[in-house]
Amino acid sequence: MDLDISDILKRWPFKPGEVNVRRIIGADGREKLQLRLDLGLLQMEVVGRPDGKKPKGHETLLDYYESKLQEHKNANGATEGFTITAKACEKLRAEGVMFYHRYLAAFVLGDYESVVRDTRRNLRLFDFCTAYAKTENDRLILEQFRPYVVMMHARARCREALKNKRPKQALVFARQGIEAIREFLEQNEMAIENSPELGVLYNMEREVIATIPVDPAVKLKQKLQTAIEEERYEEAAAIRDEMSKKTKNDQ
Repeated sequence: MDLDISDILKRWPFKPGEVNVRRIIGADGREKLQLRLDLGLLQMEVVGRPDGKKPKGHETLLDYYESKLQEHKNANGATEGFTITAKACEKLRAEGVMFYHRYLAAFVLGDYESVVRDTRRNLRLFDFCTAYAKTENDRLILEQFRPYVVMMHARARCREALKNKRPKQALVFARQGIEAIREFLEQNEMAIENSPELGVLYNMEREVIATIPVDPAVKLKQKLQTAIEEERYEEAAAIRDEMSKKTKNDQ
């Protein structure tokens, strides 16, 4: 069996500065994602754990440890006393990286539902390790990445809403992401003005707002205010008449 992948890499050159990703159909007939790296490529399943494995009979390692937490709770009536070892945390973080690669690839391909699914899953991982890791380092190490994952989650939800022509819903998602990141930064005494994740979501917010049609009544009020400020009183009077007629027609 030929194990050399040189021919595959030659046919798919790596492009620095870009996320090089594609969909393929695997030998098993199922769709896969491939992410081109400078020295090779990653191939991922599109559902379940990206490497296709089922650790300890569960869909993911996180699912397994969550089941152990539930067993502890059933046996003791509470979650107090449940911890996960440093080795387990290391394996969970490695699993989280797999999901990171997949949601990054999915975002480039415009598969926003998959991005929402996988970012939500990694945020669940962060919460789990923060709550139950045995050592302080393992409880805190993933938190530095939380703003980025929240940002990607919010962006994907916005893009999916815009794709479905729901700009007002997209605006809600952008602002929820902004609020979540601001709250995290404030709680951890980190500089809000230096957050690149907030910058991305503020730009997203402006983009979404630009797609929302201005309410005609609001537009008239804005025109009236401008006319008054610029002392164009005849125009202001005409705008008032138009507003009055519109109000009567709407009644």
